[in-house]
Amino acid sequence: MQPPVQPPSTAQTLDQINQLLSHLLPFSLSIKSFTSRWQVLRSKLATVKSLLTEISDSPHWSENELLPTLLPNLLTTVLRVQTLCEQCSDPERTPGKLLMQSDLDMANGWLSKQIHHLDLLCRSGVLRQSTAIVLSHPSVNSTKDDLVLYIRDVFTRIQIGGVEFKKKALESLIQLLSEDEKSAGLVSKEGHVGYLINLLDLNTDSLIREQAVLAVSMFVSLSEQARKCVFEEGALGPLLRIIESGSVIMKEKAALAVECITNDPENAWAISAYGGVSVLLDLIKSGSVGAQIHGVGAIKNVSTNEDVRIALAEEGGIPVLLQLMVSGKALIQEKAANCVAILASSGEYYRDLLIQEKGLQRLLHLLHESSNPDTLEYVLRAIHSLSSSDCASRILSSYTTFIIQLAELIKHGSLMLQYISASLLANKYISEEKKRAIAGCIPSLVKLMESAKPDGLQEVAANALVSLLAVKSNRKELVKDEKSVMRLVQMMDAKNDVVSKKFPVAVVAAVMAGGSQGCRKRLVEAGAYGHLQKLAEAEVAGAKKAVQRLSGNRLKSIFTRTWSN
Repeated sequence: MQPPVQPPSTAQTLDQINQLLSHLLPFSLSIKSFTSRWQVLRSKLATVKSLLTEISDSPHWSENELLPTLLPNLLTTVLRVQTLCEQCSDPERTPGKLLMQSDLDMANGWLSKQIHHLDLLCRSGVLRQSTAIVLSHPSVNSTKDDLVLYIRDVFTRIQIGGVEFKKKALESLIQLLSEDEKSAGLVSKEGHVGYLINLLDLNTDSLIREQAVLAVSMFVSLSEQARKCVFEEGALGPLLRIIESGSVIMKEKAALAVECITNDPENAWAISAYGGVSVLLDLIKSGSVGAQIHGVGAIKNVSTNEDVRIALAEEGGIPVLLQLMVSGKALIQEKAANCVAILASSGEYYRDLLIQEKGLQRLLHLLHESSNPDTLEYVLRAIHSLSSSDCASRILSSYTTFIIQLAELIKHGSLMLQYISASLLANKYISEEKKRAIAGCIPSLVKLMESAKPDGLQEVAANALVSLLAVKSNRKELVKDEKSVMRLVQMMDAKNDVVSKKFPVAVVAAVMAGGSQGCRKRLVEAGAYGHLQKLAEAEVAGAKKAVQRLSGNRLKSIFTRTWSN
């Protein structure tokens, strides 16, 4: 029994290709048929010879694991070119013209692909380094040069390696991104990300495609630069196709990637261009919880775009979002509420649609049920926008539970929740009974008037106070609170430049509107009169009237003006 024939070594294969090229290049010059095609083939054969020389001159070329795959394929192509060369040189052996043209074009295509792979391998720099250095996973002590070389090697394998090489390369990339978030910047710069995006194609091996989706989702979640890079390489379309037809895990990862990419507002338009609105709506209607979280997040991101909003309305997206607000997980509720808030602020058309779909009632339900400050903020923003509708405003003004909750948020909520709640109170018609019921938030409103940020907070707090102080018992409650009275007086001090003086003046005027001697006495004792006089002299709006009310000597003022005249 004869021993098995050993395949030629990489060095032997390289020598054989070089010998064939040395023969083919001069021999092809003598071919008289299909001269233009042979001129292109000869140029590519010369490029191959040049690249092989560069490879063999590299100190560690024989250690590279890709060449044992690349060189045999190249040898097969060069042998095929040799056969074509012999056929075109012997008129008696030349097949039909169209068939030969096709064969020559195919050979040109094979050579182009193999030249691309060889050139990529040469430019990556991996042939100039020992395999042990290139393939070992970078440690915390690795230099930037080592990391760059490692990334180039990974992407070289992603592009020109076989199935196993691609799998291992993707595993290496995923490990690198999971261990070192800062590596995303180098991957964007040094890695050919387009090769990674190509693996998202539906015809790619399913396991490789799943790894590629994971790698892309990790990559885009790490930096703005990564998101821009992936978007510019055209990843959005393939990711949306995966959401349509991929496995559960792939859909979740693809949805995460789309959400990250659309975090950049300038990318929002592309969702409509790829037909992505309907894809994302289908995902959040029937996908897994993980997919829904990222799907509604992506819709929230792109709802800032008018084309997307129109598509959402036309494709029935508003009822879907409203349903998610009351039946989804906490994170889904938050993102859905954010999206509804954006829609509610985008014009009367969307506000009317939300109201028609019982959006106000669902927002009020979520306001009552949720304890998440971010969710509550989005809900309040949406309600604030909807309240510009007369119908919604009447509902809100009559809803006692809502009014009481606004007061609680003013007392205990974050600064932004206090701001929106005060604004809602200031702009609503509320019965005296409800105003008495929420008197407990008056001290908090006084305190909010001292806040310089956010812009407009002092005004809405003052307006809400003036509204509540229309009730006599509320005026008495305010002046009983020594801290609130002192805060008002300090705000009127000319040395206090944080607060616009017209706001505390308006509140003091509202306290004195009923002419209560007890309220007058408390304010005078606290020093309000002196500050008001100075503000009146400075012609601050409302200050003269407030001084008159506080002095209690309106008749004397009238006689004084008459005598002067």
